[in-house]
Amino acid sequence: MSFNQEFDDHGAWRRQFALRLKLLSEWLTDHDLMEAGVSERLDQLHAQVKNDKIMVAFVAEFSRGKSELINAVFFAGYGRRIMPASAGRTTMCPTELGYDAEVPPCLRLLPIETRLQPKSLLDWRNAPNKWERVDLDVNDPQQLARAIQKVAEVRRVSKSEAAALGFWNEELPDDNPLVGPDGLIEVPKWRHALINMAHPLLKQGLVILDTPGLNAIGAEPELTVSLLPQAHAVVFILAADTGVTKSDLTIWRQHLAVRGEGRESRLVVLNKIDTMWDALSSPEQVQLQIAAQRTDSADILGLSSKQVLAVSAQKGLLAKVSGDDKLLEASNLMELESALGVDLLGQRRKILSGAVAAGIQALRQETGRLVHIRARDLVEQVQELDGLRGKNAGVIKQMRLRIEQEQADFDASGAKIHAVRSVHLRLLKNLFALLGRTHLKAEVSELSRALKQPGIKLGVRRAYGHTFDRLRADLARADTLAAEIQSMLEGSFKGLNAEYGFSLQPPSPPQLGHYARDLSAIEKSHLQYLSLGNALRLAQPEFAERLTRALMSRLRVVYDTAVNEVELWNKSASAQLDTQLRERRRNFIRRIEAVSRIQQAAGGLDGRIRELQSQQAELNLLDAKLAELTDHLLSVPEEDAAEAVAA
Repeated sequence: MSFNQEFDDHGAWRRQFALRLKLLSEWLTDHDLMEAGVSERLDQLHAQVKNDKIMVAFVAEFSRGKSELINAVFFAGYGRRIMPASAGRTTMCPTELGYDAEVPPCLRLLPIETRLQPKSLLDWRNAPNKWERVDLDVNDPQQLARAIQKVAEVRRVSKSEAAALGFWNEELPDDNPLVGPDGLIEVPKWRHALINMAHPLLKQGLVILDTPGLNAIGAEPELTVSLLPQAHAVVFILAADTGVTKSDLTIWRQHLAVRGEGRESRLVVLNKIDTMWDALSSPEQVQLQIAAQRTDSADILGLSSKQVLAVSAQKGLLAKVSGDDKLLEASNLMELESALGVDLLGQRRKILSGAVAAGIQALRQETGRLVHIRARDLVEQVQELDGLRGKNAGVIKQMRLRIEQEQADFDASGAKIHAVRSVHLRLLKNLFALLGRTHLKAEVSELSRALKQPGIKLGVRRAYGHTFDRLRADLARADTLAAEIQSMLEGSFKGLNAEYGFSLQPPSPPQLGHYARDLSAIEKSHLQYLSLGNALRLAQPEFAERLTRALMSRLRVVYDTAVNEVELWNKSASAQLDTQLRERRRNFIRRIEAVSRIQQAAGGLDGRIRELQSQQAELNLLDAKLAELTDHLLSVPEEDAAEAVAA
């Protein structure tokens, strides 16, 4: 199955899930089951599936045919090249292609001069007025291609300006660009580009990251320590006739090499195999040469030979545009698409499905608990009224007085419940402080100072180690504190259940320990970057400043995600208590109303009992329907997904 077909299926699954989630939401609202905790779970599930993105990063040294490969895999349907892919340098700045329905089709370009200001790329993303914007007409391939050509624009600057921007280092002459006859140096005009267009694959959550060559990669640490490590797949392009060159190996070792978990997310493409189609060699001899190049490249890069594919992007694009199936097969492009589609998307859907299943289970428990509370109250009311059969008016009046006294006692117990909330909130405040941005900034301050000190930073690796050890210790303390809060909730809820007949159950506590893996991944991506080859680059204050900002941006994402998980846990616990308080108050009102009706009408007792029994039957149907709807969400069938693709 091709990447496009697999992605269509993935998109159809997401659309079917969103539709069924909407139906469930409407059903819950119609049956008065949309409580705060339930609403929070629904919002989380909707955002989880709607905002799920799959990033595929394409990385290569200049002139390896990277942009042509992107055109062939993703944009052949336009009948022409969309990404600039002429001879020589093409994509000069990191370029992200994605889709945001709230933004019109456009190309946004961040000027290279923003590197001189103390802001991270993440900060600049939140300042759209600082980007140059070019509107795109996605129905006009010529206009689209002309506009996107801007990502190849360059500026000519002096050596001093190139150094300030991170493109010139006297200590690293081999990495420096050529100096023109006029003494000026060519640098990218733009720091980063964002292309927003309603391409079918981009609409389904695909994000394509097109990166520039070695010099530009090294100059933008936020790309190398944030964007690339977070990509779900990295396609590294080599030239089929040369294999792994020295500069290719430098990029691989400094930015892409992964050991152990995550290695399967790396694919290597030997591009331009058509240059090896030699009229003086038999097809068998050509295939043997290509196979040998694949084996050699895999050995050098430490990968399985299955992860090294040989293709011709140019012939693949031509074959798709002209409808030449024989040429398409010879290009091997479909083999790459299959590897991307089946392996990448299969893994991604499995991860997403697992996360969604856990959310649906929590939603089911929250809603099921509310149905159970109402059912229990109905049983108690039926038993209470059944005990009035044959009793005189005085007994019925006494029952009403007893219910009113219970109601008054319950209303007076608010101080105990308020005390539970106060203890809970005090402990939560300490937990949020541990995970807050102020604390995070303080913990990273030592490393920040080490990175910003002048000259060669001999102790920076040790500073990284100390910082991440502290951050992991903070997470461990936060996890312990969350466990203490959970224990307090369990004890408090148990007491309230015993005293007031509630059925409170503490929600599953946040699992903060797993964020330690995210910290280790960030640390690993940075330590990999602190190789001897980057020592001189790190000595530049401007570069070290950008590296520090990149680190803080990525750490903030981890900590903000942890805080969101804690907030959801807190809201779920609070919503339960609020729900049961509200249901209990409603129950008192219903009981008093029932006794009043019986006092006023002699035949009212049997009628009220039948009414309550009818409500019990309705609740049983509600419970069955809830199970059906949530089971339906868990199993968006393949035939439905296929229908969504056809539609």
